[in-house]
Amino acid sequence: MIRLHFTTGRGPAECRIALRLALERLAIEAEEAGVGCDISTSGDSEHGPASALALLAAEDDPSAAELLAKAWAGSILWVCPSSVRPNHRRKNWFIGATRLAPLTAAPKALRTEDIRFSALRAGGPGGQHQNKTESAIRALHVPSGKSVVVRDGRSQHQNRSVAVRRLAGLMAGDAELAALAEAERRQANHDSLERGRPVRTFRGPTFEAD
Repeated sequence: MIRLHFTTGRGPAECRIALRLALERLAIEAEEAGVGCDISTSGDSEHGPASALALLAAEDDPSAAELLAKAWAGSILWVCPSSVRPNHRRKNWFIGATRLAPLTAAPKALRTEDIRFSALRAGGPGGQHQNKTESAIRALHVPSGKSVVVRDGRSQHQNRSVAVRRLAGLMAGDAELAALAEAERRQANHDSLERGRPVRTFRGPTFEAD
């Protein structure tokens, strides 16, 4: 499981909008690549979060998760006039994504009775090669309201097992995101955000990639 930490670098509301749009784009790209993408956010406001933790996993093809992570890790530029301050002359808004080290301990196991499973028709990349059976699984952790959808495996049993692991990772990520947010308040990750040499550039309200 690959973990990416996204930050607005203590930037203004426009950077929060950029982060919200970036997370939406990441989820789309992950689905197209057949990569599981689970996201926790911190410091949410009407414009978007201040930071986020994205967990990327692909059971059948780990290289797909690696490629996606490499495409996003670094400084990300959004070029767009401000919708919050229409007369503001600045148009360049930066956010950053940093790959975190793997967890040193396995996420705490969740109680099966706290998880609600439902079957879905599998989708994902591949066009006519998509799995058309109802093997995909949505797992909802009832106490927290967090959920994941797993399409990687060819059976419900396999996907249920993966879903539990990903839910546990997402829950562990919440605790770490809170710790990262505290570190950011102490000027740790935020001050390391490089505002220049972006690895990805997006433009306009629809967040179109260059």
